Amino acid sequence: MAKVEVYTTPYCPYCVAAKKMLSKKNVSFTELDVSGDSVLRDKMMERANGGHTVPQIFIDDRHIGGFDDMAEMNALGELDSLLG
Repeated sequence: MAKVEVYTTPYCPYCVAAKKMLSKKNVSFTELDVSGDSVLRDKMMERANGGHTVPQIFIDDRHIGGFDDMAEMNALGELDSLLG
């Protein structure tokens, strides 16, 4: 199974949608809450090549993007192969 990390903040509807999609696929993931943690947010932005919005999603250390990017990959049938 792939290593999935999701950088989030509370009350972010796209974060909720991303976590819901992964949960429906029975994928375990690590949630990293960047609210109030500037060091963690800086690390997220560095890993995401400057991406500062949440969620930022990584599968096996590969930056996928945000929820819209993951949803598009899912619609194209590309997400399941990454998730293993």
